[in-house]
Amino acid sequence: MTAIPWLSILMGVSVLGALGVSFLKNDKLAKQATLGVSLLVLVLAVVMTVGFSPNGDRFQYAETYDWIPAFGVHYAVAVDGVALVLILLSAILVPIVVLASWHDAEQGKRSVRTYFALLLVLEAMMIGVFAATDVFLFYVFFEAMLIPMYFMIGSYGGAQRSYAAVKFLLYSLFGGLLMLVAVIALYNVAGKNSFLFPELIGAVTDPTTQKWLFLGFFIAFAIKAPLWPVHTWLPDAAAQAPAGAAVLLVGVLDKVGTYGMLRFCLELFPDAAKWATPVVIALSVIGIVYGAIVAIGQTDIKRLVAYTSISHFGFITMGVFAMTTTAASGATLYMVNHGFSTGVLFLVAGFLIYRRGSQYIADYGGVQKVAPLLAGAFLIAGLSGLSLPGLSTFVSEFMVLLGTYERYAVPAIIGTTGVILAAIYILWMYQRTMNGPTAESVAEMKDLNGRERWVVAPLIALIVVLGFFPKPLLDVINPAVKESLVNVKVTDPAPVVAVKEGQ
Repeated sequence: MTAIPWLSILMGVSVLGALGVSFLKNDKLAKQATLGVSLLVLVLAVVMTVGFSPNGDRFQYAETYDWIPAFGVHYAVAVDGVALVLILLSAILVPIVVLASWHDAEQGKRSVRTYFALLLVLEAMMIGVFAATDVFLFYVFFEAMLIPMYFMIGSYGGAQRSYAAVKFLLYSLFGGLLMLVAVIALYNVAGKNSFLFPELIGAVTDPTTQKWLFLGFFIAFAIKAPLWPVHTWLPDAAAQAPAGAAVLLVGVLDKVGTYGMLRFCLELFPDAAKWATPVVIALSVIGIVYGAIVAIGQTDIKRLVAYTSISHFGFITMGVFAMTTTAASGATLYMVNHGFSTGVLFLVAGFLIYRRGSQYIADYGGVQKVAPLLAGAFLIAGLSGLSLPGLSTFVSEFMVLLGTYERYAVPAIIGTTGVILAAIYILWMYQRTMNGPTAESVAEMKDLNGRERWVVAPLIALIVVLGFFPKPLLDVINPAVKESLVNVKVTDPAPVVAVKEGQ
């Protein structure tokens, strides 16, 4: 237990804020209230982060209360370093998305205040899913996140929003049902009369049982991530969602999949995870290359960014299942950096689309001549997406590849082709939209206004700062990753030292 229930406060502020916003009659006031609540959550999250001790107890700010005592279900929340940085990512992105989405809901099927209330409900769910230390509570948040995102896509998205929202929901529900079966089976097999995660570590020892339970969890997380070949819902959902919703979908919600792999698949079923590793590594490498190649051929800006994320999630999954400290820490850092990088890329794309009214790359050209700030933000976001040295994603990608190479040299080498392909799809997209003669359709395009500058400036600053100084995040991540790998009973490969002849 902790003196201040930080995690409950964060979720409570978001939920109460959502309720308050839903009753407001003035749309402008609803937007302002949502921004104020999200900023308050961010301040509280930063204060909580400052008080976190990376080298202290693994799980901190713990709260445990009986929820359904007959079945050993608890309202149990706490954070280690991995969960903490992902909660902080969520708290940073939400107020930025609120500010960026100022006009996104005006043409929606539902009211403006409903859209912004849904944003705050989603924030509470995102915090809850990363904080949950009861496996059943985790499942509840895992499924509950679908509801606000479904309505944000289906009610406020593009022309094909209903199709995209239903596809997103069906894929996610299928994975969630598999995980529910595995959660119930885990409870029965473990015989602990408890769903508390620390108590379930090491509880399942039979190899065959571990494999079946692992598959139930892993398939759900692979769909959520998404990992090739269960990725097809993402391009449709991201392309049809409002830009702000797409940021949270790809920047945070999809991280629940890779977080779940690291937290639950590896630690609860270590032997099964080792058994499945060759297949997962192979799927990750295919995802890296496939996502990048398909991105090159896209004509829709938002679909292109979505396919780049499929490639990036291949790197993250490969880093998790390489099971080395460097790769796993790099994968966790990648989850955070990808949220910032892809977030600003989706937001700037959204600003472009809002001005021109088209998602097609061919409808642009020469934008940098009429909107240099917008083009500059797009360039930095793109360079981060291709992991340019000096920007945050480079550190993450380098750590994943280096850590994977320690144990799986060939997949790491093949994975580097994703870096080359990334340069092609990012630079070619930029060249077609921002360079060359100015298209008549964008000749009168306005540059970033004051609100939009406040949206992109913090994300660009984080991308640059973390590119040169990732140490604060790594200091929080590394101890948690090491404890996870201890539970998996793996150690880093011994370094190979060349010995000269005669020595």
